[in-house]
Amino acid sequence: MNRNGPFALAFHALFVVFMLAPIAIVCVVAFTPLGYLSVPTTEWSLRWFRAIARYPEFVEAFRASLVLGALSSSVTIALAVPAALALAPGEARAREAFTALFMSPLMIPHVVLGIAFLRFFTEVGLGGTFAGLVLAHIVIVFPFALRLVLAGAVGMDRALEDAAVSLGASTLTVFRRVTLPLLLPAVASGWALAFIQSFDEVTMTVFIASPGASTLPVRMFLYIQDNIDPLVTSVSAAVIAVTVVFLVVLDRLFGLERLLAGGGRD
Repeated sequence: MNRNGPFALAFHALFVVFMLAPIAIVCVVAFTPLGYLSVPTTEWSLRWFRAIARYPEFVEAFRASLVLGALSSSVTIALAVPAALALAPGEARAREAFTALFMSPLMIPHVVLGIAFLRFFTEVGLGGTFAGLVLAHIVIVFPFALRLVLAGAVGMDRALEDAAVSLGASTLTVFRRVTLPLLLPAVASGWALAFIQSFDEVTMTVFIASPGASTLPVRMFLYIQDNIDPLVTSVSAAVIAVTVVFLVVLDRLFGLERLLAGGGRD
């Protein structure tokens, strides 16, 4: 059995520290009692967490981000599953060509997409609407979901579907009882990645979001343009805490390994 040597373990440890250090610093700064960004050394305070209640626009923006992420990722998965099932059985060359077409939004800078969507939605009467925001997010998160679902569809054993058909199962029954359970880890991973990308999107959303329908990243971006205080760090820490609690509950109920990687729980 191969074991990682000291150098590999040290490299992995440094990599983990490098990834988690910014998150840890943001969470620590959120507990400062001072009115400026600083690391608390002698006193810890919930001052800036209580201050969130004085800015209901952050709460509304958080709710809008959740709804936007859930809608865009759900519609994206509903489109990615049939697209992946249609592309998976095809020849590799044709599959790569269509996959490149569907991945093309990744090659366009989000600033360019934001300007293009702003002009297009203004022309068709969707400028500043929540529906336009959902449509724009579907376009930018679709490649992420399709890539994961397509990988699951390509690796799926098609003989199981043929066996179900030979036993008299209808097309809908085969999809519901055979295909979808086999694709569930890829679908769950694609939905989660699409949701994260939608929730975190700010560059394009700045151009098309109306003042009454701003997402949380946009609201935070606009706030730090005029204010330099730890309120944004407390909002970030609260979002991180909610995310951690959600992942823990999800792991207890279903198991993250089973849901995202298809492994069974012990």
